[in-house]
Amino acid sequence: MVHSTGPEAAVAAGEDPRRYAQILTAVYDATMSGDRAPARPRDVIGDSWRRLMSAGVDPEQRAPDTPTIDMSDLEFARRQSGLFDVLDDLGRGLESVVRDGENILVIADRSGRVLWRSGTTTVLGRADRLGFVEGANWAENSVGTNAIGTALVSRRAVQIFSAEHYVRSHHPWTCAGAPIRDPRTGDVLGAVDVSGPARSVHPTTLALVDAVARLAESHLREDHRCTLDRLRAIAAPVLARHRGPALAVDAHGWVAAVESVPLRSRVLLPDNVSPGRFWVPSLGLCDVDALPGGWLVRIAEDDSATGTTHVTLDLRNPERATVHIAGPVGEWTHEATPRHAEILFVLAHHRDGRTAPELADDLFGDRSRTLTVRAEVSRLRKHFAGILSGHPYRFDDAVAVDVLVPEVPGRVLPHSSAPFVRAADVVA
Repeated sequence: MVHSTGPEAAVAAGEDPRRYAQILTAVYDATMSGDRAPARPRDVIGDSWRRLMSAGVDPEQRAPDTPTIDMSDLEFARRQSGLFDVLDDLGRGLESVVRDGENILVIADRSGRVLWRSGTTTVLGRADRLGFVEGANWAENSVGTNAIGTALVSRRAVQIFSAEHYVRSHHPWTCAGAPIRDPRTGDVLGAVDVSGPARSVHPTTLALVDAVARLAESHLREDHRCTLDRLRAIAAPVLARHRGPALAVDAHGWVAAVESVPLRSRVLLPDNVSPGRFWVPSLGLCDVDALPGGWLVRIAEDDSATGTTHVTLDLRNPERATVHIAGPVGEWTHEATPRHAEILFVLAHHRDGRTAPELADDLFGDRSRTLTVRAEVSRLRKHFAGILSGHPYRFDDAVAVDVLVPEVPGRVLPHSSAPFVRAADVVA
């Protein structure tokens, strides 16, 4: 039962689902009782179970009471999710697995809150009895291992079958879910899920759900390209009149047009940016003015602003690592990818810096993986120019760094297998 770490079907083609469900039940019962299990669960399942045991989630919990839904709050959450424009893509792409009457299609936001669901009256009724309703919280730390919550934590497509669910009442079900990312920021916007009775499990369902999620991301990417094109048309005459280095960027810092500035794809804007003077990583001190659909960023001639920059790496939420930067003329919050969070965690503990081989050993236990390390740090330094230095890789001496970790031991970057992170967690 040991499988590879990539997204995979829960039941392989040709495998008997009933027999496999029996094996899973034996593994589940032994694991939950603390006995020696007859086999190991898949890595994605084992990792999820360990997270939930560490958090004290009850595997015998009853279905939650049906939440009282304030439709105005739910509609607001839908509008704010960033998923409204891809509903048609998701519905059309997964119509074939929902119209058979056994499966339910569910779309949840980044926190695991169910925003929309679709299916026959019969399957919706079965979902109601599990509390699988609009407005309900299906994050992993709320209802255990499931395709919505576990996809959001692992940031990859997952299929959960029968006793792979952490909560026993979910064992009659199978589900396949995939995260949907915002192409502008890389942040996870939510997840799409197809759930049904365990007997309906099929190895192709996961691939279809993942493909439809990627299609939705392509739609969002095309929308973003059109937005930049419109901003570029507006900014062109403004930049032509301006004498000096400047950029036109959208609300997320993506560059639509430049004048006398080396071409780049994105800059990191301050939190709650407004017209005024700010320090912008990789550019320095800049004057920011509003444009329809974005901002005009002009590099200031006077760069005399001084003061200490404070960096806070917040790892208290196991599902989301953030970096908060507070400088002399502005503040920024950036959601770090799992790999970048690992790198920043290592560098925060080694203020004297790490060479590429040392960092490869910290991250992979293999000093030879320097090409991977250099590529990842190069991407990271584009976001944090002036904060991260090289030769060796380190936080700049003028930067103050704080790391916020969970109170529960073993919860620092729980998705990480980096030797340094796991060793530091044991020490903590």
